[in-house]
Amino acid sequence: MRASERAYQALRAEILDWSLPPGAGLGEVEQAERLGISRTPLREALSRLVADGLAEQAPGRGIVVADLSLEQADQLFDLRIALESLLARRAAQRATPEAAERFTVLAGRFQEAEVALRGGTDPADYYAMTAELDSRLDEAAANPYLVSTLRTLRLHLARLRRLAADDPARLAASAAEHADIADAVGSGAADLAEATTRVHLHHAFHHLTRRGRAEETPTLLTPTEGDRP
Repeated sequence: MRASERAYQALRAEILDWSLPPGAGLGEVEQAERLGISRTPLREALSRLVADGLAEQAPGRGIVVADLSLEQADQLFDLRIALESLLARRAAQRATPEAAERFTVLAGRFQEAEVALRGGTDPADYYAMTAELDSRLDEAAANPYLVSTLRTLRLHLARLRRLAADDPARLAASAAEHADIADAVGSGAADLAEATTRVHLHHAFHHLTRRGRAEETPTLLTPTEGDRP
């Protein structure tokens, strides 16, 4: 793997998991030394992060991890609701019998995750399941243009996850909603798959905005003391 690609992957992962929180500086000298590469590939990596919208040029500071406001989150969710509900509909319409069975099995796993999350279990396995559901929906929908657009959108949505990370009740409710989506797709119920996706995303956005306003910060993703990714 080229040095620039290695740096891009490392920095992107750290931005998404909050090792590098919003507003964190991405100075060339510091990051190049930390990652063990020269400044030229580091610049290439930073340029890609800026193009992704994960980093931005800050006056007097250079490149920093991009902030994300409530207004921007609202815009992202408008797009997410439109695209992911369509994705679920197409997946329900186009899934092969084998794929449909896998969705049904996944629905059962989400139901088990709901119980575990209500007990306060670590959500890492649940997040892996949501990534698996995304991947299976992408494959079943059989629309590469839709999938490509959603993959870019999910980069930004992943940064919002920390607002539910310390709320077991919301995580458990989300697991139940994912179970409904997977079950509807597995059953070939296109209308229901679209509707359950919209319900899940509206609940997710309501929770996000409530948490963001409770923090009373102009920037939604400004970390609070003691907060972890």
